Amino acid sequence: MSSQQALQTLKPVTLITGASSGIGAALARVFAAHGHELAVTARRREPLDALAADLVKAGHKAPHVVTADLADRDGPVALAEALAAQGLEPAVVVNNAGFGLYGAAASLDIGEQLAVIDLDARAVTELSLRFADSVKRHRGGILNVASIAGFLTGENMAVYFASKAYVVSLSQALHRELAPHGVKVSALCPGPVRTAFFGRAGMGPKIFPSFLYMPADAVARAGYDGFMRGKRIIIPGFMPKLVVTLERFFPGLMQARHGTQTARARR
Repeated sequence: MSSQQALQTLKPVTLITGASSGIGAALARVFAAHGHELAVTARRREPLDALAADLVKAGHKAPHVVTADLADRDGPVALAEALAAQGLEPAVVVNNAGFGLYGAAASLDIGEQLAVIDLDARAVTELSLRFADSVKRHRGGILNVASIAGFLTGENMAVYFASKAYVVSLSQALHRELAPHGVKVSALCPGPVRTAFFGRAGMGPKIFPSFLYMPADAVARAGYDGFMRGKRIIIPGFMPKLVVTLERFFPGLMQARHGTQTARARR
């Protein structure tokens, strides 16, 4: 069998990273509800199996479950090989996996901060480019989960905010580069979302004003709708849009300040 014939035998799927909880799990439910065959991945198998069971119970096709640690330098390659071994290739890539460190950058462990970059920026880049050919073949797309953090200065979450700015910039460039191939690329940039992310970080519920928070399912629906319409930047909700607009015209006005506590959050 030629390499071209081998490629033609691979089944197209929608790959969602960081699908074990929060926005990733919500995106999996939305994509599944719209008929997408899923491949879901995260570090832990148990929550992925629970998600798969929920999707089947809701009448959707069981997703393909693959565990991978994308913060590991070999993680994206291992994921690609595991998908190929199951006869799968991504037609849509949803880069959702990410984590943040909470505290003054100069006081945090350097290795941990580099791990933020490895997962939030490097892995997003590698998966977007590694699967670009299969996405082109299926005229699919790439949905990168960023944040309004990508438009702000994040005191006490400096590296996390910087990584999201990178994802926003990368997504906008790929949006233009891949458009001639019929490929959609979007950056989903929510404000604070009520997930376990903040609780695991030890930030508490009052880090941001309550009116900025949105539920994960609402963010996922907005992300899916905007992605399918080919939007370059998707900012769900009026208040997050207002924050980004004010920052654009009054730089520094909306600078995020989170105090000095140090913790780690990961999804």
